Amino acid sequence: MKYSKLANITKHSKSWWNKECNKDLVTYRSSKSMKSWKTFQKTIKSMKRAFFDIKIQEIANKKHGPWELMNWVNKCKLPAIKMIKYNGQPCLELNDLWQAFHSSFNTAQFQEIDESILNKLNPFPLVI
Repeated sequence: MKYSKLANITKHSKSWWNKECNKDLVTYRSSKSMKSWKTFQKTIKSMKRAFFDIKIQEIANKKHGPWELMNWVNKCKLPAIKMIKYNGQPCLELNDLWQAFHSSFNTAQFQEIDESILNKLNPFPLVI
């Protein structure tokens, strides 16, 4: 109990939360019985169902229908390939994009490596 926090349930906690949920929660917290817990759970389930049934009806009865809420129905954004430029030219084809990425990320491919720096590092003990 020393580090626990008191939960402050407000009307902003959940949209479906109402006075009946509050009443059943108080009943459960005072009695700590399995019966009051099950009653509380049933109340929550029915309140959620009723709330979301109303929301579904609101969406279904709108002019455009439920699919208008999805991002993929709205206007598409340009793919990221069209925005990438390499040497001042846009990469419009996959081959151009590959060349841009390949030359950008493999520039150090044939550079000489100084492995002596590895000898200066302290090795970690092997944990098995």
